[in-house]
Parts: sequence; structure tokens; C-alpha cells
Amino acid sequence: MRILKRYTLYAFLAAAAVVAVFPFLWLLSTSFKGAEELFAFPPTLIPAHFIFENYSGVWNAVPFSTYTINSVIIAVVSIVLNVLLSSLAGFALARWNFRYRELFFVLVLGAMMIPKEVIIIPLYTTVLKMKMADTLAGVILPFAVEGFAIFMMRQAFLSIPKEIEEAGIIDGASPLRLWWSVMVPMTRPTIATLIIFTFIGTWGDFLWPLVVLKSSEHFTLQVGLSYMTGTFVDNYRYVAAGAVLAVIPVLVVFLLMQKHFERGLFAGSTK
Repeated sequence: MRILKRYTLYAFLAAAAVVAVFPFLWLLSTSFKGAEELFAFPPTLIPAHFIFENYSGVWNAVPFSTYTINSVIIAVVSIVLNVLLSSLAGFALARWNFRYRELFFVLVLGAMMIPKEVIIIPLYTTVLKMKMADTLAGVILPFAVEGFAIFMMRQAFLSIPKEIEEAGIIDGASPLRLWWSVMVPMTRPTIATLIIFTFIGTWGDFLWPLVVLKSSEHFTLQVGLSYMTGTFVDNYRYVAAGAVLAVIPVLVVFLLMQKHFERGLFAGSTK
């Protein structure tokens, strides 16, 4: 009976994995198909002839490199700001005793519950008044630090034994030195997890860049792909190839950080 349950669980997990992965496999297959095979019936998952020119075609048909560079700049700067600011805030909320500390933490939790779509209009109004519309800074700064990141870093700092902090203070470390040299290195798994979440969130973000950016030279990859869908409305091969190229950086970042992902995700979860 136990073996039967185990194999039933494996079968269920395998079926769930197929359902989750199949859309990407179909997208990948479409990106390699020719025009005559694209609408063939019955449809085929493995192309009869792999057309690699779809990738070079989409790369040359639109300023794909410009879109990619803009997305990389936004993702990298967002990661740096989010990690630095959230770790500072998390360190203060976890280790410092000051008035209204719990109130600030409740406000951080409250910020996590507000959907981004609700604050799009006031955020855009603020960006306009600061003259940052149609700039990469206008995309980055409103979300330079997020409540979930502060929560993650606070939990990670809470999981560090108090004795380590006291030893640093006895050695004469200032609060800033204690944060940077002692506490931050001990939260590397959480930081790696935060990097993954921030990269996926900023790389795949569509609504906010679409609202802020108006010039094509400032478009991110996701916004550029949306316009590309209109340009190549009858050429789904190019659209699929562009989408695959957009997914590759996410897979690379996750594979590089995955060994820290599970430890970081559950760091401080018992506090």
C-alpha cells in the first residue's frame, strides 16, 4: 500500500510537471518551425525541419539588443537598490529597539498587501511631477525597495544568534560596519533568493514600463515584445523566438542561484 501511494504521488507530480512545462515546450517548438508547418494539422511538437533563421530574423527586425540592454539596466539597478535598502531596513527592524518599531513593521506588511495596479495612477502622477516620465529612472525608483524584500531580510536577520551581534559590538564595530561585515555575509542565501525574485519581477514586468515609457529607444524587452506582436501579427514564429530569447536570462539567473534558493526561502521562518 505504501509503495502504491508513493507511485501515485510520483505520477501526480509528473503530470503536474508536464502541464507546467508544456506551454514553454510548445513555444520553443513554434520558434523553430517554418511557415508551412506552423498551422499543420495535426500539430507536431518536434519540428520536421529546424528553422534557426527565426531567431536571427527577430533580432534584426526590431531593435532587440536595445530592448535587452534596457531590461538588463533596469534589472541590475533594481536588484542592487532592493538588496541594499531592504537589508538596511530589515536590519533596523530586526536588531534595533526604537519607538514605533512594530508599527513600522505592520506598515511594511500592509504595503505587501496592496496590488501594484491600485497605485499605478498616483505613482505615474508622481513620476510626471518629478520629470522622470519616459526614463529608465522612472521605471526603477518607484519600486527601488519593496515590502516583501524588507520582510525577507528582517526574518533572515532575526535567525542570526544574538551572540554574534554582541561579539561584533564588543570588537568595536559601528552599526553600519556590523550590518555590512557581520550580518550581511550571514544572510547570503536570503539575498540570493531576493536576487532571483527581484530579477524575475523586474525582467517580466510589463504594466509599469508600458505606462512610463513612450519612446522606443527606452522600451524594455517585455514592452518591445508586445509591440513586436503587433508588427508580426501573422508571423508567430518571430513572436515565439522573441519570447524564448526573453525567457533565457531568467533561466540562467535561476540556475546560477538555485543552490541558495531553498535555504534562503525558509531562512528565519521559525521566528
